[in-house]
Amino acid sequence: MITIPINEENINLRKRTISKNSDEEDLFIKEVITSFLKLDTSNILDISQLEKIVIDFANIVESAWTKKSKIINITKHSKSWWNNNCNSDLDKYRHLKSVEDWKTF
Repeated sequence: MITIPINEENINLRKRTISKNSDEEDLFIKEVITSFLKLDTSNILDISQLEKIVIDFANIVESAWTKKSKIINITKHSKSWWNNNCNSDLDKYRHLKSVEDWKTF
C-alpha cells in the first residue's frame, strides 16, 4: 500500500467579471450592439467572408468585455451572490458598529 500525503492548498484563481444589473453591464451591452450594427453583413458570398464576420463578432465581444469587466480573485471564501449593495451595507455597518443602527438603512 502506498500513501501519498496531500496538503491543502489555497489556490487563488482570477477571472474577469461584470456585476449583473450594473452600469458596467449596460455599457458592455450597448458597446457590443453598437459595434455589431456597424459591421457590413450584407454581402457574405462565401465561407471565408462568413468566417471573417464571425471573427469580427468575437473580437467585438472580447474587446468590450476587456474594457468593461474587472479582474477578481476567486478564493474558497468568495460568494457569487455578493454585489455592490452588499459592499455598501457592510461599509455602513462597519462605520456605525451597531446592528440596531444599521437596520434603519
